[in-house]
Amino acid sequence: MVLRAAVVGLLVLALAGCASDDVVEMADNPQITVSHMNETPARQLFGHRTEPTAGRPRSYGSYARGCLQAGAQLPETGPTWQAMRLSRNRNWAHPEMIDFVQDLSRFAATMPGWEGLYVGDMSQPRGGPMLTGHASHQLGLDADIWMLPATDLTLTRAERESLSSISTRRAGGAYVGEAWTAQHWQLIRHAASDPRVARIFVFPGAKVWMCEHETGDRSYLRQIRPWYGHHYHFHVRLTCPNGNDDCVNQVAPPPGDGCEEARQWQRNILNPPPPQPDPNRPAPVRGEIMMDDLPAQCINVLLGAR
Repeated sequence: MVLRAAVVGLLVLALAGCASDDVVEMADNPQITVSHMNETPARQLFGHRTEPTAGRPRSYGSYARGCLQAGAQLPETGPTWQAMRLSRNRNWAHPEMIDFVQDLSRFAATMPGWEGLYVGDMSQPRGGPMLTGHASHQLGLDADIWMLPATDLTLTRAERESLSSISTRRAGGAYVGEAWTAQHWQLIRHAASDPRVARIFVFPGAKVWMCEHETGDRSYLRQIRPWYGHHYHFHVRLTCPNGNDDCVNQVAPPPGDGCEEARQWQRNILNPPPPQPDPNRPAPVRGEIMMDDLPAQCINVLLGAR
């Protein structure tokens, strides 16, 4: 850690001497300069960068400790998609993810009752920690796909701020609800079958439902992982692009279809296990991510010109 901090410190000094863009513009404090970066949470720094950097697209670090160089923007509206919550400026990603979302939206448009996809949060223009919300989505390789079928692709910016997705769960996520359809299954199955996909996070009841209804190839089920929430949207995570050696893949899911694990999640929802031996112990405090916690390349990404 000492050596890492020294390397970051040297890079900070170098950038302070040569970078013309050495002030991180922030609405609440425009005077954050290179010399003060390590005193400011990284989410405050990356969250106020409204444009991507120039250069070759690269993801640096891990999904929850990283950044994105030369991010691409998903157009606000396309023939088979619309980006939602535009005020967040989170419709940015690695070009590999942009391509994936567009591919998936074209498939969605072939399903009855769907004209395409409503696409939720992806990443910030330069990736990194976000001001609010997600712990991941930092590399440009994560995207939230709404469960609400996209039936109108002419929504205004205002409508995209007010429209809500639909919940597809019941019984706290142990089972699918009335809004869940075979089309949701088809869409998630198609997404999980793409070789670029590392994981898809969805509520446990949906995974169990797919396990119980699949009568053909079950290999895609390995990529579908139960996780908290994820009933208004499902979360797609791609593997690191080929040749992007500074990007750290998540450990692959265990072998097998993962159905018994999902059933255990379901059982735990329906019959919560006894509390841990010390239920009064306070939860650990989750500290702020600072620039020292990110790969050294993220300083250059943060300060780099458009």
